[in-house]
This record gives sequence, C-alpha cells and structure tokens, in this order.
Amino acid sequence: MTDPDREQPWADLGLKADEYAQIREILGRRPTSSELAMYSVMWSEHCSYKSTKVHLKQFSEIPQETPVGKMLAGIGENAGVLDVGQGYAVTFKVESHNHPSFVEPYQGAATGVGGIVRDILAMGARPVAVMDPLRFGPLDAPDTARVLPGIVAGVGGYGNCLGLPNIGGEAVFDATYLGNPLVNALCIGVLRHEDLHLAKASGVGNLVILYGARTGGDGIGGVSVLASETFDADGPAKRPSVQVGDPFMEKLLIECTLEIFAAGLVAGIQDLGGAGLSCATSELASAGDGGMHVELDRVPLRDSTLAPEEILMSESQERMMAVVEPADVDAFMAICAKWDVEAVVVGEVTDGDRLLIDWHGERVVDVPPRSVAHDGPTYHRPYARPSWQDALQADGAEALPRPATGAELRETVLKLVASPNLCDKSWITDQYDRYVQGNTVLAQPADSGMIRIDEETNLGVSVSTDCNGRFAKLDPYSGAQLALAESYRNVATGGARPLAISDCLNFGSPEDPDVMWQFAEACRGLKDACLELGIPVTGGNVSLYNQTGETAILPTPVVAVLGVIEDVTKRTPTGFQSAGEVVFLLGETREELSGSEWANVVHGHLGGKPPVVDLGAEKALAELLVEGVGLLTSAHDVSDGGLAQTLVESALARDIGVIVTVSGDPFVALFSESAGRVVVTVDHSDAERLQELAAKHGVPAAALGVTGSDAIDVDGQFALPITEARAAWAATLPSILGG
Repeated sequence: MTDPDREQPWADLGLKADEYAQIREILGRRPTSSELAMYSVMWSEHCSYKSTKVHLKQFSEIPQETPVGKMLAGIGENAGVLDVGQGYAVTFKVESHNHPSFVEPYQGAATGVGGIVRDILAMGARPVAVMDPLRFGPLDAPDTARVLPGIVAGVGGYGNCLGLPNIGGEAVFDATYLGNPLVNALCIGVLRHEDLHLAKASGVGNLVILYGARTGGDGIGGVSVLASETFDADGPAKRPSVQVGDPFMEKLLIECTLEIFAAGLVAGIQDLGGAGLSCATSELASAGDGGMHVELDRVPLRDSTLAPEEILMSESQERMMAVVEPADVDAFMAICAKWDVEAVVVGEVTDGDRLLIDWHGERVVDVPPRSVAHDGPTYHRPYARPSWQDALQADGAEALPRPATGAELRETVLKLVASPNLCDKSWITDQYDRYVQGNTVLAQPADSGMIRIDEETNLGVSVSTDCNGRFAKLDPYSGAQLALAESYRNVATGGARPLAISDCLNFGSPEDPDVMWQFAEACRGLKDACLELGIPVTGGNVSLYNQTGETAILPTPVVAVLGVIEDVTKRTPTGFQSAGEVVFLLGETREELSGSEWANVVHGHLGGKPPVVDLGAEKALAELLVEGVGLLTSAHDVSDGGLAQTLVESALARDIGVIVTVSGDPFVALFSESAGRVVVTVDHSDAERLQELAAKHGVPAAALGVTGSDAIDVDGQFALPITEARAAWAATLPSILGG
C-alpha cells in the first residue's frame, strides 16, 4: 500500500499543499494511500465545512430551547431533535445534493432523498414525510429540459417507493441556476423521547456491524468531491460516479433498523452518506470514548476488484453502521436476516484512541479519528462587501414603468400568474405521493406541509421551506431573515406554533471574497433573527461552489421552519372556503417592489433593497394566527407576486371568487412584496372578533372585501374571471415540459 518513492496524488484528491503537509504532521509520517483517501474526502468542503465553520459557530449562541420545550439533540448530530409534547419528539433536517443532480439528475436527486432519510433514521426516528426545495435555470433553457424532469422523477421515485409523502417544497427558476440546479431534500421523523439514538462508538469490546447494501464503485468521491469544486462552463472537470439508489433496499433498511431500535440492541449508530465508510468509522470513533479497529476485507462488496482506498471512499447507498454489545449481536443478526438485510461484524471498539483499519492482514489506516472527522482545516477566508453592492442597491425598482390603468393592472396580474415562479406547480407535485400513510393534513399548494403524528390526540407538526434568492442578492443579511420570516409565517398561517429551524445554505465559491461576504452576512442575519424570534437552529447543511465558471448562483439560504399544532383537525386551511366571508389583510403594505416578481418578470430587473424585515411584527402576526385557529376560516401568506397573487391562489383553491377594494395606489397595493402580511377570511359575524384579536396583538387589519362571484374583482379597476386566471396559471409548465 505504500511506495515511499512515488509522489502521492494529494492534489488530484482535492487536497491543498498545506493540507497534505498538515496530514503528514498529524501522523508524523507519510500517510498510506488509504489514509490519504480518508483525509481527502473528510477534509473536503462538503464534509468538513472548513470555509464556513468560523461563521456557523455563532448559531451556538442561540439558546437551545424552543417555545414548547428543550432540544434533545442539535448541531453536530445527524439531525436536530425537538420535544413537541405528549412524550413525542420530532427530528428534521434539510441537505443538498446539487452537483450530483446536475451530472445525473435522476440518481442525484433520488440519492439525495435517500441520504436525508437515513440521517433521520439514525436518530432513532421513523421517517414520516419529505420535502424538496428545488432551483433551476430558465424554464425554457435546453439544460432545464434535461435536468428538471430527471430530478423531479428522482425525488418522486425514491420517496414514493419508500412510502413517504412529499408535503412541500419549492420550484424556483432563475438564470443563475443554469448549469447548477439546486436539489435540497428535507425529511421529518417522529420518535418517543426514550428512543433517541446518537452517533458514537462507546463501550470497549462492543462490536461494529455494517449492514444494508453491499459496497460498490458507485459514488467514489461522489458528493464529497463533486460538491467541493466549481463546475466549468462545459461541466465539472472531474466527474466521480454519482451514487445509485435502491429505494426498496432502503425501505427494508428502515424497517429493520426500527425493529433493532425497538429491541434495544444498539449502543451507537451512524448512516453512511457522504464519504461513506471514511465518515462512519471516523465519526463514530471520534464521538465515542475509545478507538476502533476495523477489518476492511470483511466489508461485503458488489465489486471484488475495489482497492481499500475505493472501499473507504465509496458512497454506495442504503448502508448503516451500528455499535452493538457482544451479547446482542445474535439478536441483531436475526432481525437483519428477517428483513433480508445483509449484516457483517467488521470491527470492534477498542480502549485506545486510534482508528485502526486492516486490509488482508496489513495495517492501512492508523489515525487519531478526531483528526479525520472533526479537527480538519479551518479557513478564515477573506471576505468583503462587493464593490458592486452599493450600485446594485442604488438601482431600485421605483423608476420602472408601471401599469397605470385597470386594463394594464389586469394584464400584469395575468402575466405574473403565468410566470414560471408563480404558476401552477402540479406538473411537478402530481409526480409525488402526498397522502400515502394517511397522515398528511396539508400539502402543496398549501402554505406549509402538515403531518399528524398521533392518531388519538391529533398532535401534528407543520414544516415550510423558503428562500428568495433575489432578496439575498440585494442584501444577504436581510435576505436570509426574509427567508426565515416567510417560512415562520407559513407555518403559523396553518395554525402551528413555530419551534425551530434547519437551514441549507447554498452559495458560490468560497474562494471569492464577494461570495464569502454573502455567506457571512446570511449567517449573521439568521443568528440575529433566531435570537429575536426565540427559536434555535437545530442543524443543517452548507453547499458551496455552486457556480458555473465565473457565474455564481443567487445566494440561496433555504430556511426550513418546523412548528407544532396540538390538534390538526383544527388547522386553518389555505384558500377561500365558501362565499360570503369577509376578507382581511393583516400586516402593513409599503411601497416595496425591488427584487419583486413584478420587477423580475415584467422588466427583467434586479436592483434596490429588499423589503424591510420587522421580526417583532412577524412574531405578533404568528401569535395572532395561532390564537386565531377556529376563528379564521382560511389564511394565505402574501409573498412572491404580492397581494394580487395571494388573491388569485386563494380563489383558485376552490373556484371561489372575491370582490375587494384596495386603498392608495392600486399598483403598490397589488404588487408590493412587503413582508409580514397574510390574507385571512372569517364569517361575517366574526369580523369584529378578528379586529379585536388584531388590536390585542398590535397587528394592522384592513377589511378588503368579501368572497363570492366567479372572478377576482378589484373594485374600480378590473375583474378577472377565475376560468381565465386558471387557464393562464395552469398552462405554463405543461406547455414547455409536455403533458
């Protein structure tokens, strides 16, 4: 395994010269080829967060408590775990699988879902739902026609085969994502408090069992290398094979693992995701209280020609690693056999402080596990406010030509309704099973996804993901806060109390000081917002090098918010429910059009400053929405496309029109994207009660009109028949992507 005269290919493995020197210093010698492989994948940007952990550490300043209880596990674990009452805990996390999904759209997206599901499983939870925030290049671009159908089919194919409902997400189009689509995957899991499991190898003499699928050549250096370099304009310079998923194997693995948990047979557990065995062995040993010895030739292989380095780097899917007491091994193996899941003892926990790996009797790895898993390089990359930022912010949308007549306003509404970001997404969501398992309460196109977690008490949780990359480009600090505020508001709109966040921070190259400034500002914005709202960050993911050549994506800090609702049968639905109800706009509308869909769609313009963030107002609005459960007959947040889009979507939900009167400039009233606003309806007899509730919480409440008729009627301006709005809204994706 060692050839002291041959120069080692550290650069080809993505390591820098100083990193290679650091490895030699840690070991006091030249690394073996297997050690070099382990360090290269574990010290990659994707696995080590070496460029970002100096900024991420500020999230630990946020109190680790939620509005209803404590966090049971947080940053540093496979996923965050929250107490939601009644002895239940919920775990959720969002991660990226961007670059593999560009190279191989179906398998990249499918294995993104599989990986996040195993993260949730590793905490001791049963996965109960998934979500998929997606970003693509222009809808009519040839490469979008290549990647979008494959990505959607991969997300749906894997999740549907697992029997997990897909209850939400986003599909956003922008030119910056051309050649670099974003595939973020979220999973939610449910467990009892006592079922929590952590990733650590403790107990000298305990055995290490690898179980699940066999290890193959797919995904060698996959996500760890792919996600740690910039794509050239014509594709990635190095294309390691993308992981290949088998959802039916994963389904067996899930049920097998849950039965093993129920039998109390596990002392520690870790899924095999990015960096494969390199990650699982080093992280389990690093988090434990001893060392680990592994016999690599015991690993079941699909390809007998794999070298030890390749076995350590392979990111083959559907694999888990468990630490089991010797007395429990037979019972563990029996459960695996019952589920037809292959399981092999590959090592044991030792009393030393080294990770030792042997291959055919030869010692190929002898390292301090923490140096691989946790003590990798830390970069303080230079960052500075971009030289172009002031000019960008000075170029606001105020001077852009606006519709002046009722007919022009009507035409603008139709144009926005049919635009790629605002149109009907059922071409995508109809490929997902949203209701399997029978516990889905809300799903697309509702503001949030909601799942019942107890069939007797109707306890449930709600999750929303959001991010407006244009706002983040204009001001990454405010843009990140606006992403959080919208997800927070969406969860509250359904009647759930927001508890905590998980984030997936998608940015360009960290070697660009402009990008690192965007990242640092977004992190600072999220920390400050979480402190003010009183909710913690449970964990998440960073995805860097999202750019093609010199073109970085819009900074895209996707924020997922999870909330709890005590009785899902009393949730507030999205969209008008019946005629004759009074329509109110909660919150304040200002002239805020920079970064809006109107500026984007009508003028192709991006400039100015994003809407003002008022977190105190968001918190008050959420309190009103939670307290208003049972009073409110519907609620729908106002965001992309402004009030006009909210009214159209609310009317299309059940083909119930609305007649409204807007005050002030009708254009601003209809298309401003001011934050902190929700359209609600109440029975006519409850209008005064709503106004009293709004006054109690200090939330502006303006009566707009009444539901009914067969049109969206803005008094004195225009009437847009529901049939015409639906035709425009529904036609866009099928007309370009096919029936």
